[in-house]
Amino acid sequence: MVIQDAVKKETKFIAVGTAVASLLVIVLFFVLHQVVPQDAPFGYKVPFDYTVFLGAIGGTLVAVGNFFWMGLTVQKITGMSEEETDRARSTMAASLRYRTMMQLLWVILSIFVPAINLVTGVVPLFIPSILIKIRGILSARKGR
Repeated sequence: MVIQDAVKKETKFIAVGTAVASLLVIVLFFVLHQVVPQDAPFGYKVPFDYTVFLGAIGGTLVAVGNFFWMGLTVQKITGMSEEETDRARSTMAASLRYRTMMQLLWVILSIFVPAINLVTGVVPLFIPSILIKIRGILSARKGR
């Protein structure tokens, strides 16, 4: 299967945006690590170690992979004829199911694997959706 230019372009946009957002989260962790005192209430400390980086890298890869997989599925469905509507619908449903399971598995790993920071691992999963909404709002404002 040849990957269409639109899928490549949109995946690149999501990859760059998610990577930048993940870097901002890492910077935020660094700042909070410096600012929050060691004797903070409830014994809470903001970590800044390898777990923060592993979480951000893994979460970014899962988020971008999820978007790319969705783009490939949409590309496949648009290539189907009108007679294959039921097959297209089931293909999209199966893709959604497996992509959701992939993200859920990553969240479970982020929770239970001590080498992965939960926050930096899960935050990137929300970034593609936010980027798409912001882009939609900005492009709608341009059209007026």
